[in-house]
Amino acid sequence: MSRLHVISASTRPTSLGRSVARWITELATGNASFDTRLVDLGEVALPFLDEPEHPSERRYIHRHTKEWSVMTDAADAFVIVMPMYNGGFGAPLKNAIDFLYQEWQGKPVGLVSYSAGASGGAPAVEMIRPVLGRVGLRPAVTSLSIPGIEDRIEQDGRFDPLPEHEEGARAVLAEVAELLTAPQPLPA
Repeated sequence: MSRLHVISASTRPTSLGRSVARWITELATGNASFDTRLVDLGEVALPFLDEPEHPSERRYIHRHTKEWSVMTDAADAFVIVMPMYNGGFGAPLKNAIDFLYQEWQGKPVGLVSYSAGASGGAPAVEMIRPVLGRVGLRPAVTSLSIPGIEDRIEQDGRFDPLPEHEEGARAVLAEVAELLTAPQPLPA
């Protein structure tokens, strides 16, 4: 069974994305392909990149980086649940990616975005794809974008998916599972 980390990318204390990330984690836990763990970047609490060496050297001096490295290295694949801010992805997510390099290499990643508006965060997904490729991750082609996030959160804080959200999430998880067994492309 492959280890999947669902990363909740918002660090805002009131983030609605945590509800979506918990829902994705529950769906993935029900998938026989995955041993799933929820990782909340708000709890990881990385400062802005403060390592003196380049991440590709993997010579970390700070405890927070070493812990983030171990956590990330332990995963075989990821699903990132991310908000869209002003048409793009948030700085905490970019920072978390930039802290590491070797730990990301060759691992599949699925993308789930959300926003208050009609796009559901799709522009942020397209913006982050090249960044993920640069650090060696293998992004799934399939993604899920959830518009009108405020309308999908119940009073108890749970995400209330529409049938198309469930179908989209299952498609993302299926593609991540496929990428785990697909041959990796040769380096250019």
